[in-house]
Amino acid sequence: MPLPINDLDTDQIIPARYLTRIGKDGYGEGCFRQLRDQDPDFPLNQEKYADAQILISGGNFGCGSSREHAVWALKDYGFKVIIASSFADIFYSNSGKNGLVLIQLPEEVIQLLWEKIEVDPTYAINVDLDRQKICLADDSEYDFDFDPFRKECILKGYDDLDYLLSNKEQIEKWLSAREEDLFYSTLEPNR
Repeated sequence: MPLPINDLDTDQIIPARYLTRIGKDGYGEGCFRQLRDQDPDFPLNQEKYADAQILISGGNFGCGSSREHAVWALKDYGFKVIIASSFADIFYSNSGKNGLVLIQLPEEVIQLLWEKIEVDPTYAINVDLDRQKICLADDSEYDFDFDPFRKECILKGYDDLDYLLSNKEQIEKWLSAREEDLFYSTLEPNR
């Protein structure tokens, strides 16, 4: 789904009046609600984009407040990937922790993707997170950078705690090998 708007902030993604839930589910209904209500031609109102799982937007996506609900709303609506030329830092961090894949591409590639989708709303874009490639229907590919830690967590379905627990055996081995050092270091006077 193309969304050629820069500086989409978290209040536009999920207006404050929808922040009444306790869990992460149910926010999709409020996703871009104010923009959807104001503009009947807004992309989320168009049937041709009803099943879109990839949102392609402008720069500085997710700016504004640090509300994590924005990520929850995008995921609950059905988006798995957001492609933009830049993202706000806190939104970027919240997305990674919640399994939403954010891909930063140059503006000229974003423009190309918008054009291809405008011509054909069913244009196939495949995101291969494992290989860190965006593969297009015309067989062209674009590489993207992605944090290795977040990549592993997303591919394995881990949150931060799951990741730590997956390394429990290695942590226990490390602690066991240093048990004596740790014991004696507690006996030394503070300096």
